[in-house]
Amino acid sequence: PLAGYVVCGSNGEYAYMTPEERVELVRAVRQTASSDRVLIAGSGMESTFETIELSRRMADAGADAVIVVTPCYYRGRMTPAAFEQHYRQVADASPVPVVLYSVPANTVVDLPADVVIRLARHPNIIGIKDSGGDIAKIGYMAYETRNEDFQILAGSAGFLLGALTVGAVGGVCALANVAGTKLAQLWKFFWEGNQTDASRIQLPLIEANGAVTSRFGVAGLKAAMDMLGYYGGPVRSPLLPLPEEDKMTLRNILAKAGLL
Repeated sequence: PLAGYVVCGSNGEYAYMTPEERVELVRAVRQTASSDRVLIAGSGMESTFETIELSRRMADAGADAVIVVTPCYYRGRMTPAAFEQHYRQVADASPVPVVLYSVPANTVVDLPADVVIRLARHPNIIGIKDSGGDIAKIGYMAYETRNEDFQILAGSAGFLLGALTVGAVGGVCALANVAGTKLAQLWKFFWEGNQTDASRIQLPLIEANGAVTSRFGVAGLKAAMDMLGYYGGPVRSPLLPLPEEDKMTLRNILAKAGLL
């Protein structure tokens, strides 16, 4: 029941992949995914030049849009002006629409709301995935961009319902790899005005979402996929596989959430 796929995102370990691997993965997904599913490809690099180049290659590989994470290595100089210049240059050059991506837990930089609001006016910037979890910020951005063709996506399942309530239109969630049906039901109930059933789904998933993101990370998500009959597989070094004792804890959390 998913609207599409984000390929080469944080949980796809994009930071440990070569640009060639990232492009090949997007090409493979485009060849196998249903044509009615949106394919969004992670093309963010540290430099603007490389981000533009990878965005063009992702478009050639079949991506419908690119999602561009904030540069972060020189985070002390990642001022609002630097972010705005970077994203405008990428959007000007990208042959497909651009989605902004702020994930401060990984990058230690947060894309300021006022920068997002200004960038929302760019005709080739269509939305943002905000993983910071600041519901007030999401609501502020939604209100200030209400007259733009701009969509806000919750970056985590733990606050999906809260984000929808203040103006987000959907989510790009790690937990959707193992709980896509439940999250799609939550989304459906919200848009039908059924807050009670939406909350009934959301609340038990909060702990499970934390387990496969901040607590156990990518290794936890992949282990959860294996437990539920999907293929999670190994993590890429220097990440370590989930220890057996943590797997038992994770299994209990997934069972408590009704996923196992």
